[in-house]
Amino acid sequence: MNNQRTSLLAATVLAVLAAPAARAIDVTAGAWTLSFDGNVNANYIYSHCPQYPAGVPGTADLPLACTSSSSDSSSSVSNGLLPAALTVSGATVQDGLSIGFTFGLYPGISTNDGGSPNLQAGGSHTALGTAGLDIRQVFLTVGNDHVGTIMAGRNIGLFAADAILNDMTLLGVGAGNGNYAAPANTSLGSIGLGYIYTDWLSQINYTTPSIGGAKVTFGIFDPLNSLTQTPINHSTPGFQAKIAYTMGPLYLSASGLYQQQRIPCAGLTAGGCSLTSPSGSYDGFGANAFDIGGKYDFGGFEVLGWYYRAKGVGTTGLFAFNYDGAGNARDSDGFLAQITYTVGREKMGLNYGSSKLDPTGLDISSCTATAAACALERNSKWSIGNYYNVTANLLLVTEFTRTTSVNIFNTSINSWNLNAGLFLKF
Repeated sequence: MNNQRTSLLAATVLAVLAAPAARAIDVTAGAWTLSFDGNVNANYIYSHCPQYPAGVPGTADLPLACTSSSSDSSSSVSNGLLPAALTVSGATVQDGLSIGFTFGLYPGISTNDGGSPNLQAGGSHTALGTAGLDIRQVFLTVGNDHVGTIMAGRNIGLFAADAILNDMTLLGVGAGNGNYAAPANTSLGSIGLGYIYTDWLSQINYTTPSIGGAKVTFGIFDPLNSLTQTPINHSTPGFQAKIAYTMGPLYLSASGLYQQQRIPCAGLTAGGCSLTSPSGSYDGFGANAFDIGGKYDFGGFEVLGWYYRAKGVGTTGLFAFNYDGAGNARDSDGFLAQITYTVGREKMGLNYGSSKLDPTGLDISSCTATAAACALERNSKWSIGNYYNVTANLLLVTEFTRTTSVNIFNTSINSWNLNAGLFLKF
């Protein structure tokens, strides 16, 4: 049973990491153990959002530094990087195999006029999608310590998962002005500001038993369309893999993904196959990405860093703004660095992250003051935070974050936000 509970750790780690010590509510029913856990959180967020410089190329893009029509400030009461959560899991042992299931429900507290927290226009199957009312997790597991574990269903991805799971702002806000709608009524933390969002994806994967402290996970994934294209079919799945190594206070990991990206020729507006191919044809490329990093604990300190590099994957959400008007893949890379210190009930920390999306030659040549081709070249931010365990289950969070967005002409804007809130884990 303990082995099965360990295999389910990935299902609840977003709500557990760095949270006050807590234990799930367990109920035994025959041969099954049912567990209920989750969180409720709310933050007051004060933000200063500057006016974007008039006439500067890039106004059609979405800088992650918050902007306004005139230099302004805003107040809100919102979720942080995590929405509220309620997860229900079950575990049993049958014929020597640990078997389990998990359902994860993630509501937000911010008002969302769209109805569904992750409303997708036209029902497009893209990254940031949701199965119903933000049901992020629906999966089963089967295996044991000798043969490894198979996981099948909808769960967190492998690529870039460790970066967000170890971000100190996971239980806070990080970057965010509280003006949330889709997706999921949540802030950015360091998404697009040090790592690409791992997302919650349909998948079948396999994790090996521990081999000298290392575990390898690999699997097939439901392929995603680019964020802005109409839904199309894919003849092959996406692929992701991860290797993680633990030795005492040292943790290291590397992960990667590959997917063949298909682009309808009709959607290409600046040359490419749209000029030479018949209607209904497709262009495409092999999108790929990897990340590598780790963390080390010593004397109350924890230092960590993760780096990623990608081609045709984007730099905020998976496959968001990942190619230009002719179907050329954009390169991207970024990193997150962090140091925290824990004494007694209190943890203090500082992190810095930066994500860069390289413009193509077409992006640069076609850039005007209102053209979407003026892809923002870099988003970065630093956060300082204090996380205090009021009780074993209740965490008091305070953070300050400054975010900078720079376009391809090196014009920058800066915003900042201050948040204070409570995070209850049960």
